Amino acid sequence: MAQEFRHIVRVANTDLDGNKPVQKALTKIKGVGFSFSNMVCGFAGVEKTKKTGDLEDKEVEKLNSVLTNVHSYNAPKWMLNRRKDLETGEDKHLLSADLTWTTETDVKLMKKMKSYKGYRHAFGLPVRGQRTRSNFRRNKGKVMGVTRKAQAAQKKPAEGAKK
Repeated sequence: MAQEFRHIVRVANTDLDGNKPVQKALTKIKGVGFSFSNMVCGFAGVEKTKKTGDLEDKEVEKLNSVLTNVHSYNAPKWMLNRRKDLETGEDKHLLSADLTWTTETDVKLMKKMKSYKGYRHAFGLPVRGQRTRSNFRRNKGKVMGVTRKAQAAQKKPAEGAKK
């Protein structure tokens, strides 16, 4: 019996568009990129070009299980986004809210430790060595530029002008 088409499919606590192919739809989950979604489709045994709305319930459950337990499918360590975690030391892959929370706590820890990267985050400057002379102007706030003295700013009337 054929299952009807679903316009929204829920995978890993994220609503995915049912009209897109599975590989492209999975990239809408925060923490899942193009190559990672390709790997997940391979582990789950789901055809990459199949529309997300045509997936059966078993395939959606399989995608969920692969996304939540990637390490149990022997995924290469370089594909994971949280290698050598500071607290546990293990390799893991974080998704959506866990990923944002972890990055925020990492930045807070750097600021608390007063590391170089922490200072750069605190002052809104580029962290990874980019130049600041021409870029990142919007992050610095309002900049005055060149200010003139009050006397020089007042223009003197021209000699030939009528009063």
